[in-house]
Amino acid sequence: MVNRGVPEKREGTGEEAEISASQRGESRDYVLDEQVGFILRQVQQRHAALFTTRVGGDLTPTQWAVLAKLAEVGGMSQNLLGRQTAMDNVTIKGVVERLVKRGLLVTRRDPADPRRFSISLSPAGSAVYAERVGPAREVTRETLEPLDSEERDALLRLLSKLR
Repeated sequence: MVNRGVPEKREGTGEEAEISASQRGESRDYVLDEQVGFILRQVQQRHAALFTTRVGGDLTPTQWAVLAKLAEVGGMSQNLLGRQTAMDNVTIKGVVERLVKRGLLVTRRDPADPRRFSISLSPAGSAVYAERVGPAREVTRETLEPLDSEERDALLRLLSKLR
C-alpha cells in the first residue's frame, strides 16, 4: 500500500523523507539494470579495471589505443589517428602531446603536405607496445571469458553494428 504524501522514515538514516512511488519500486517501465547504456558502462568499467591491472596504470586505454593503432597501420596524421581511434580533435591532441612528451611518439612533417605532421611510434613506443600487447590481449580474453566462442563472436559482431 502506498501512502502518497506521508513522510516515511528511511531505514538507518534517522531522517524523515517523502518517498515517491517510483522510489518504492512501483514503477517498472524503466529498469536501470535493463538499459543498454548502463550495462555497457558496467562492462567497460570491468574492462578498464582489468586494463589498469594488467597493462599498467601509466598508460590510459586511450593512450594504448593510439600506440596499438600506430603499431597496426603505421604513421598517419593526427586527424586520421583521431578518427581511427574514435577520439575527437581535442582528445587526440592531448593524448598525442602526452605520448610525445613521454618519448613514445615522434612527429615529422609529412613530405606530401608540409602543413601536416605525421605521427608514428618512436623506438621507445615500439618497445612499450611490444612489451604490453600480450597483457592487452589477456585483458580482452579475460573480459570475454564468461562467454563461449559463439557468444564472443556474436557479441563482437553485434557491438560492431552499434558503432
